[in-house]
Amino acid sequence: MPQRTVTVGSRSGLHARPASLFVQAAARQPVKVTVARDGRDPVDARSLLSVLALGAQHGDDVVLAAEGDGAEAAIAELAALLATDLDAKE
Repeated sequence: MPQRTVTVGSRSGLHARPASLFVQAAARQPVKVTVARDGRDPVDARSLLSVLALGAQHGDDVVLAAEGDGAEAAIAELAALLATDLDAKE
């Protein structure tokens, strides 16, 4: 199962707008993607409540994982999104 560790780039972490943008991007992927923090159980990246419950702050590392056709591309796209300061985009 492909996975990648990514540092959260958004100033407010995965809260409100950044989390919403991340979840929308995850929902567009052809495979199910999970995200985990601090060795906790992974959660579905398409679930806004689950992503918000991670409590990931700016600078925290999270692990993205996916399985199936398109998993590598899905992880790459979501990793790039997470590493970006999504709060800076208007």
